[in-house]
This record gives sequence, C-alpha cells and structure tokens, in this order.
Amino acid sequence: MILLLAIVFALFVAYFISHRIFVHRKTFTGTGKLYGKTVIVTGGNTGIGKSTATELALRGARVILACRSQGKGEAAANEIRTETGNDGVIFMQLDLASQKSIRSFAESFLKAEPRLDLLINNAALATPGRTEDGLGMILGVNHIGPFLLTNLLLERLKECEPSRVVNVSSCGHDLGTINFDCILTHKRLSLGSSDGDLFKAYTHSKLCNVLFTHELAKRLQGTNVTCYSLHPGSVRTELGRGISEWHARLLLAFVTKFWATDPVSGAQTTLYCALQENIEHLSGKYFSDCQLVQVKPEARDDAIAKKLWDISEKFCGMA
Repeated sequence: MILLLAIVFALFVAYFISHRIFVHRKTFTGTGKLYGKTVIVTGGNTGIGKSTATELALRGARVILACRSQGKGEAAANEIRTETGNDGVIFMQLDLASQKSIRSFAESFLKAEPRLDLLINNAALATPGRTEDGLGMILGVNHIGPFLLTNLLLERLKECEPSRVVNVSSCGHDLGTINFDCILTHKRLSLGSSDGDLFKAYTHSKLCNVLFTHELAKRLQGTNVTCYSLHPGSVRTELGRGISEWHARLLLAFVTKFWATDPVSGAQTTLYCALQENIEHLSGKYFSDCQLVQVKPEARDDAIAKKLWDISEKFCGMA
C-alpha cells in the first residue's frame, strides 16, 4: 500500500512539473493600445490566431484576418467584431499554399490599406501533399508562404515604423534540422508520408521559422522594423487535423487532454512579442512563456540562415 501511494505521489509530482513546463503560460500584462494601427494575422479565423486577433481588436487595432476559407474567415471576423465592438476587423482571402494567392493578397492589401504596423505569421499545418507551386505542403505553407508574404509587405512595414513581424514557431524546432539536399532535390523538408514523417517535417519547418527570423533581423538592421519568433505552448488547436493513423490520433487526444492549454493562453507570447515595450534590441530572438529563450546553435547559425534565405528566394522567384 505504501509503495502504491509512493508511485501515485511520484506520478502526481511528475505531472505537476510537466504541466508547469509545457502547459502553464504566463499572461501578458501589457496595457498598450493600438488605435490607428493596422495588423495582419494569418490563420486568424481559429485557434491561437483568432485569440490573438481578438485581443488586438480589443486594443483598438484594425485587424486583417488573412485566411484561406472565406466562410470561416468572414464568420470569425463577425464574431470578433461582435465580441470586441471593433468594426475594423475584416477578412481578406489568403492561401499560403499558393504563391499566386499570396501575391494577390499583398497587392490587394497594399492598394486598400495605407498602414501596416504589425504582421503576425501565425498560420501553420502538418498535412501531406504539395502546394500549388510544387513544394511540399509543410515547407510551402509553414515557411515559404510566410517568407514571401513578409518580403512583399516589408516596404509598407518600413514606411510605418516602428513596426514588427512576429513568427509563431514551436519548441518543436529543437527536434528539427535543415537538410538542404532534400529541400533542393525534392522541394520538401523530409521524405515519407506517415504521421511520424509529417511530424518530423513540421519540426523542420518550425526551425525554418526561427532561422528566417534570425536572418530577417540582420537584414532589417538600421530600420525600426523588428522581428521575433516564439513558442506558444502546447495548445489545443486544429493543427493535428491531418493525422490519419489511429494510434497517432489516440496519442494526440491523450496529450491534448492532459498537456495542452487553450488558445487564449497560447496567444500570450505572441502578444508579448507584438506589444511588449523595450524589446527592440532583441530583434531576431526567440521567446517562450513571455520571456527570452536561447535556441540551439543550428537555429542561430548565420551560414545556415543565409543559405535558407537564398533558397527561399529562389523558390519564390525573387532571386
């Protein structure tokens, strides 16, 4: 009986510690307002993106929900307008799996909106397949799409400085690596189509987010545009909707039940990177739980970051 109680106590302590590390999120307490400012949130119709957009709308920002689905995007915009009383929340169609759509979005936005103060690259997925441009879906949507979108909007961000770019990454980037041979040969981050292979590709894409932010900060030196990457926490979202294997679905359901937080909590570090005062000197850095976190050497390697940038330019027809 004593042994059983000891085991139960040990499991409780282990769960408590893991919950504090992986689930519990600090609340961003900044009170800054955004009246007269314009924000783009990709994937702003659901999950972390919607929670982020709602909070920014509450602070008075004009918020553009950049989403693939018109129906879901317009419904989310209407819900946020109703909840916040802010009529400046609108949907604009953006499919990150299509460079044509990205360029069309940027062109329409630049014609219609005179300001851009904050770009939040939030949307991501973990599904198989290819983009309209022949890239692996995870590479195209999670990295190349945000890379192209950011570059197309950089001049407007500079015109409206001080401004920021926030890239939602993941602690999963610690498990990722960059295989340039695979990227150049197959236009994918990794091979295979099992759920395990997709998870690997997802972690690689999150490392791309961190490296993109690192290199972007270097290229923005001398401007008042800053950029940050972040881990939102383990959050209950629609990210796992592409999982097909039953055992993987069962594992995800278990992890989500006990080690995942809600999207509102998951949005807190995004809000920190978007709104926290006096972090401009930390441009290019990575944050988790509303604080600076050191990344592994590969994630801050200048040569890797530059090579990834050059290849990304090539895939976007910018080189």
